[in-house]
Parts: sequence; C-alpha cells; structure tokens
Amino acid sequence: MKVYHGSDTQIEEIDLEKCKYGKDFGRGFYATKLKEQAETMALRVSRWSKKKPVVTEFEFDEFAHVDNDLKILVFEDYTDEWFDFVIFNRKNKKREQVHDYDIVEGPVANDKIATQIEDYLEGTITKEQFFSDLIYSPSHQICFCTTKSLQVLSLAKGKIDSAIYHIDSDILQALMTDYGMNELDATDKYYTSKTYSRLADETTELYKKSWQEIYIMLKDELKLS
Repeated sequence: MKVYHGSDTQIEEIDLEKCKYGKDFGRGFYATKLKEQAETMALRVSRWSKKKPVVTEFEFDEFAHVDNDLKILVFEDYTDEWFDFVIFNRKNKKREQVHDYDIVEGPVANDKIATQIEDYLEGTITKEQFFSDLIYSPSHQICFCTTKSLQVLSLAKGKIDSAIYHIDSDILQALMTDYGMNELDATDKYYTSKTYSRLADETTELYKKSWQEIYIMLKDELKLS
C-alpha cells in the first residue's frame, strides 16, 4: 500500500529521534494513505517554514507484520477506544513512549477535533459532548512508533525509476534467452554499456521508450546479431 508524508523536506531516511511526542498515537513517524491529506499537511508546514511543500511517497508492506512479529493497533473509526488512546498520548509530556505498540493506525484528530480534545483536557466539555459535537470527515494516519516498525516501510520508486526497473528486467531476460548468457554476464554487459548510461540519464527520456527499442540499441552497441 502506498502511504504519504507531507512536510517541507524530502524524506530520505527516517530518524525517530526527531519525532515529536504528545501526538495522537504517540511519538513516531506519521504517514497517511490519503495523498490529499499529505499535500494539505505539506502546505501547512511550508507556510510556517517558508520552504517548498514536499510529499514523500512510501511503500507500506501491510502484510509483513506477520513475519516481523509487530504489535499493531488499528482503530477503524472515531470510537471510545480511539478517544481514550489519543487522550492518553496527548497527555504525555515526556519523550518516552507511553505505549508498546509498533504501529498504530486510525483516523486523525484534525484542527476542529484537536480543539475539542483540548477542551476536554481542560475540563470545559465532557466525553459525551465531544462525540455529540463530532463532525466526521475522511482522515487516516499510520504512526510507525519503533525502529522495528520501519522495516515494513520503504521509499517508493519514482515513475522514472520504476520504468527503468521494468526495462532492465526485460532486457536482462532477453540477453539470457537470445544469447545463452548467464545472469552474471548479462548483468555485466548491460549495466556497463553506453546504452544503459543513456537510459539512466533522465534528460534523454529513453525511459519513455519500449524495452524492445532499448534492446535494439544495446544489441547494435554490443554488435550482437
């Protein structure tokens, strides 16, 4: 599943030490499956920092938790349990995590909801009043709370990287099938070729061509009949 993080910085590496405490699901790296939500967050952050808004795309392997033995908590909606958990985390004023979950997923306490939560914490409204005044809107967030949880999150390949990846796979397979090369020889000839260098250069726009066209160029360069 693709998830997005909105900020004013392209995320290359996640550092949980830089994450803030006292948030909805505790201290951790937050992302969402709703790209528009991430874009809104990026705009908000950039207005404050005066930098360019940036949305970083990740691949979240939502089934890997079985192999990684992760402890996960999921809230499907704004429920009593969600409310109590958010209050529990927002009350925390220390850097230490106050729960032992690796990943927590559920709806967001947006601006209006966050204000109502603050009202509750200050004792000006009750829990019942909070839910009676609650206005539902589509929202989603995933908090990766531990270093272990980051094993199921990886930077998504960009469109160009993805296109080149598929061209690479087809060409390597063709070299092995058409010319009886083993994988090592095919890999060496392809990745050291001028054709590959041109393909990897975004400005040539060769990644927009079919793998068959790139394969013909490679065979001409290597003088393969």
